[in-house]
Order: sequence, then structure tokens, then C-alpha cells
Amino acid sequence: MKVGDVVMVRYYDAVIFKDLWEASKIAPVIRETVGWLDYEDSNYILLVWERHVEAIINEESKTRITGLAIRKSDIIEMRRIV
Repeated sequence: MKVGDVVMVRYYDAVIFKDLWEASKIAPVIRETVGWLDYEDSNYILLVWERHVEAIINEESKTRITGLAIRKSDIIEMRRIV
């Protein structure tokens, strides 16, 4: 896979908990997401879900993106889908 590819990532996500009587039953959950692979190194990836194709109001709006930084150690599966 290379930067720019659309990928599906299955990964472990942290769970926040508070005031539980039995915390031993809590574990990270498995999530899936799809997006553009924006960056990758030996520690993590950046996955972009949403990005502007054209500026909305001014040129600065074009640079805004939304996505996730996922640690590679939390990735269960990553595959190219496009």
C-alpha cells in the first residue's frame, strides 16, 4: 500500500470507563474504518476520512482534513480497497 490509497483498517480502540465495580471485563474494542492513507511510518498511520476538493470560503478551508492517527501495534488488518 502507498500514500493516497483508499484502505479499510480494522484496529483495536481504547475504551474509557469510570466507576465500574468489575473493570476486569473491559477490553479494547475492534473497530473498522475506511479512508485515504495519508501517512505511514514504522509506528503509526494517518487515515483521512474527509477532505475538501475545493475551497469553500477561502483558500485556508481547503487545507482542513478529518481522520485518525492509528498506532501500527493496534492494527489487526489493513487492506487496499480501491
